[in-house]
Amino acid sequence: MSADGWKTTEAATGEATGGTGEAPRERASESAGGGAGGVVLRPHAEETFADELAALAAADDRPRPERWRLSPWAVATYLLGGTLPDGTVITPKYVGPRRIVEVAVTTLATDRALLLLGVPGTAKTWVSEHLAAAVSGDSTLLVQGTAGTPEELTRIPADVQDTLVTILSEKTLPIPELGEEVQAVRGFNLIATANDRDRGVNDLSSALRRRFNTVVLPLPGTPDAEVEIVSRRVGQLGRSLDLPAAPEGLDEIRRVVTVFRELRDGVTEDGRTKVKSPSGTLSTAEAISVVTHGLALAAHFGDGVLRPGDVAAGLLGAVVRDPAADRVVWQEYLETVVRERDGWKDFYRACREVTA
Repeated sequence: MSADGWKTTEAATGEATGGTGEAPRERASESAGGGAGGVVLRPHAEETFADELAALAAADDRPRPERWRLSPWAVATYLLGGTLPDGTVITPKYVGPRRIVEVAVTTLATDRALLLLGVPGTAKTWVSEHLAAAVSGDSTLLVQGTAGTPEELTRIPADVQDTLVTILSEKTLPIPELGEEVQAVRGFNLIATANDRDRGVNDLSSALRRRFNTVVLPLPGTPDAEVEIVSRRVGQLGRSLDLPAAPEGLDEIRRVVTVFRELRDGVTEDGRTKVKSPSGTLSTAEAISVVTHGLALAAHFGDGVLRPGDVAAGLLGAVVRDPAADRVVWQEYLETVVRERDGWKDFYRACREVTA
């Protein structure tokens, strides 16, 4: 990050991200290898939801911290969704406890950096991107952990973590080679994400952790909440991939979510049967991937309706990470839980077929 870029940094996202007070940069419409005129596969948040951000800015009459595009109230509304006085509907970007978002936004309005902590698949990077888009209008200024593992603060090497201590405590970036330093201006802040299952990769030092206000993003609290998250995100991905809408696929989405939650929790929803948990995380993000893959199968090789056979192979790949131990867990779950469940006969047969 250049010295000038740092001086104008307002907010940061991601794995460590920063934004500027300038308008979002124009992105080429040409996709990599796609030739001129190709559609960008995944536009940045500030581009995808530009209309919502503009509507919020127009309706926002609350105090804004220096160099913020929106007030803290409007930033929270952008993430959680709502309806503006002019009737504009703001779609939810995060489905979860309102207080978590309010605490995160308030942290960024102070001089404390924000650490989003949680197990894999709890939307840490997703939330950080949208926070930066709403606060600064630019979610692209990020520092990746390493070239191969960009997503979490605990993957950043220890010497880089040490550098962050000075940045966060003194709000300055020394450049010993030039005998200079760059000081942050008002409005600078930083968001980091960390995977709490990565302890032992690069543990955060107590000195660095003290510089952050930590907000834990939980797994969805209820099956309905997780189904809503998966359905909403699958719909967004489906539109970007030109896949047909799958309103008839809600039953399969609920089945995938149920399987993930039961294997993750080690017990069936009714609490009557204990089950073994596989080695994988079985996150909400993985459930979204399984359903999206199934929707693509239904669109290209079926009749467009999401059915058990379309999600079975994806489920097997998500659950069975260890070919020996996880396969035993999966087969036992199929025979003791899925086989006996009313209305799941087709699902059981499809899973048995791909497992065999």
